[in-house]
Amino acid sequence: MDTSPIRSLSVLPALREDVELRTADGLTLVGELALPVDRPPQATLVTLHPLPTHGGFMDSHVLRKAAWRLPALAGLAVLRFNTRGTTSPRGTSQGAFDGGGAEGLDVAAALDLVEHRGLPHVWLLGWSFGTELALMHGRDPRVEGAILLSPPLRRAGDDDLDGWARFGRPLVALVPEHDDYLQPPAARERFSRVPQAEVIGVDGAKHLWVGEASVRRVLDEVVAHIVPQVPVPLPTTWTAPSGTFVDEEESA
Repeated sequence: MDTSPIRSLSVLPALREDVELRTADGLTLVGELALPVDRPPQATLVTLHPLPTHGGFMDSHVLRKAAWRLPALAGLAVLRFNTRGTTSPRGTSQGAFDGGGAEGLDVAAALDLVEHRGLPHVWLLGWSFGTELALMHGRDPRVEGAILLSPPLRRAGDDDLDGWARFGRPLVALVPEHDDYLQPPAARERFSRVPQAEVIGVDGAKHLWVGEASVRRVLDEVVAHIVPQVPVPLPTTWTAPSGTFVDEEESA
């Protein structure tokens, strides 16, 4: 058995499958579904990436690391996909960026896929623009809750927050101390209209969650809220049979 540190580009074992999502307006979106290797998933994370016109896509680093680590460390299924018109190494999703409007059909297509696959306990994980999609389009009975990373609350407004208040499902906002758009004091005021919202200010963090300390904090909070039976902080090392651990930093 080999024990190795989990580093920035470490990829832990998972069943990874390229998937295609079909939207109600006839588009094909590209994505990846990562499942635990040795057990049924305990819960499901549908990720919504940052703004594609500013470099956001399904491989944005926090979402990529969630898919690389959480199936093995926490028994989560993780779906990543490119919203309409977005390109990543996985490919390009059909359609064109619509500023958060028609992307509601993309969110619905992702929920259709996880429902079709019979995946349990679905939560949304939105980052920046992805938080807007979660707030505007995530109030679906198939969704048990949402975690928001760096919510700017620009496209999503008070009507959307009021909709989440009526929806009644958990809403967790992780707000960096040094965020470029919305910092913890203002976030607490804005989210106060959602009684079930929990706003967590993260000291020292910035909008892009750069650095392993920031990434680990995000993943620990995700696990603590979605699968609280899994201890956090998550392990920082991985023990596995020789040859089964992949570290992209070494293989690149």
